[in-house]
Order: sequence, then structure tokens, then C-alpha cells
Amino acid sequence: MNKKALRALLRERRALIAPESHGFSRPTGQGRRAPGLSQHQVDQLLHRTLGTYHRLESGSYPNPPADLLRDVACLFGLNEQEWVLLCRYALLQDPPGPLHQSSGKEVPGVWQEAVNSVSHMAYVSDASWDLLAWNQAFADLFPDHRPPMNTMRWMLLDPQARCTLVDWSTTWAPLLLPQLRVALASRPDDEVLIQIEKEVVADPEAGPLYEAGGSAIHPDGDERPLLHSRLGPGWATMCAAQPLTTPGARFMILIFHPGPRRPQPRTLTLSAD
Repeated sequence: MNKKALRALLRERRALIAPESHGFSRPTGQGRRAPGLSQHQVDQLLHRTLGTYHRLESGSYPNPPADLLRDVACLFGLNEQEWVLLCRYALLQDPPGPLHQSSGKEVPGVWQEAVNSVSHMAYVSDASWDLLAWNQAFADLFPDHRPPMNTMRWMLLDPQARCTLVDWSTTWAPLLLPQLRVALASRPDDEVLIQIEKEVVADPEAGPLYEAGGSAIHPDGDERPLLHSRLGPGWATMCAAQPLTTPGARFMILIFHPGPRRPQPRTLTLSAD
């Protein structure tokens, strides 16, 4: 637990909330003059035992439950980045899921310009793998030059994808399916993900692979065989990143090399001169 950072974050956000906005009145005589809600008022609003919030803010509550942190975050109006900070300060780990289920569904419009500036295939998809932005190089991967609305549904279920994604059943699907399972674990109410899972389970090829499980969930740096609609067979190296304000979204760059497989590039490290 990072007590100093936790206390600073909570005090700052608590001070921004007017007690009157929650039906409390400020004392008019002698008494408390600090801005914002009192710690006791926070306990009342969260329906917690008196002193619970004080323990959290003071850093004397080891391993506070995630539901308490979530309730505090919602009451204080934290955004997704602040929610991540709260969990890291209080639990020394990332949150179990987004603060709001609506999070991860949109990115700032400048991302389209950023994607357009990339010469390789590039796109941004949201937390449900719905496509938000892409460049022409990515569109050219497909025979009709029209990328799918949802990249995960296409990769797992579209018959054309099983040709484009060479060795689909052994090279692509075993690495894609765990990503779907993990996404559902953190977003269990996401209707898009729920529907994709239903379709996957019902699919005679994808279903057994999904039930078999798997642990590889991060595509960053992977190199996989790909059949490009214009450039022919080759290998795609994937670079993955996340827009910081959109938890679960992903920014993907696919570097395509036609022909036989090339040696993996070395890992970049800071070198001392």
C-alpha cells in the first residue's frame, strides 16, 4: 500500500464534493470548516460502519475489499485512470475490471489521425473488439477492402478469416481464444463479448478449441503467418498498445513481410555508451 499517495488522492477528491449535493448541511457555528464531505459523511453515503473510510484514507486498512474501493471511486466520480491509481495505491495491483461498463468503448478522435499516419497496417478497437479507427493499409488486407466491424468475431468465426489467418487452428485460434475469455472475466456484462462467446461455443471448429482453454493472451511482439489479399503470403509481426483513457481498447500495428519468415528483431533495451 502506498499510504501517502492514497491519502493525497482521496483527500483531494473528497474535498471536491459539496455536502449539500448529498443532502447534508454545513455547520453554521463552531465546527468543521474543511471543504467537501467529512469522513463520517462518506461512511453514511456508502452505508459502511463508522470509521471505515477513515481507515482507508489514512492507510490503516490493509487489503481493503474491491467493492469498497469501487463504491468510493463512484461516489468521488473518479475517471478510469484515477480508478487504476486508487487500486494500485490501496492494493498494489491493477483493478479487477473497469469502473464503468461503458468505459473502453470510445477513444479521442485524434486516434484516427494517428492511425492514418502509420504506414503499416494499423487499427484501434474498443474493449469489445469493435473497430473504432483504421488506416487504408489495414483495409487492403481484405479482398473487398472493407475491414470487419468486430475484429475478434471476424478472426474467430468468419470463414474468410480462416484462410487469411494462415494455420488458423494451430497458430491463431489458440492465441485469440484466451483473450476472449480474459476480456469476459473483467467485463462479464459486455453484451458484445457475451454474444461472441455464444457463437464461438456453438462453432464446430472454434468451440472445442475454446473449451480446451489456454493461457497466452498478449499479442505484442507475436509473429504469425498471414495471407494478404494483395501482397500474398507472408508474416505479420504485431505491436500492441492501449489508449490510456480507454481501458480494454487496443492500438494494433501489423508489420507485414511478404515471403518466408524472417528472424525476429532483437529486443530494444537502453544501451550505455
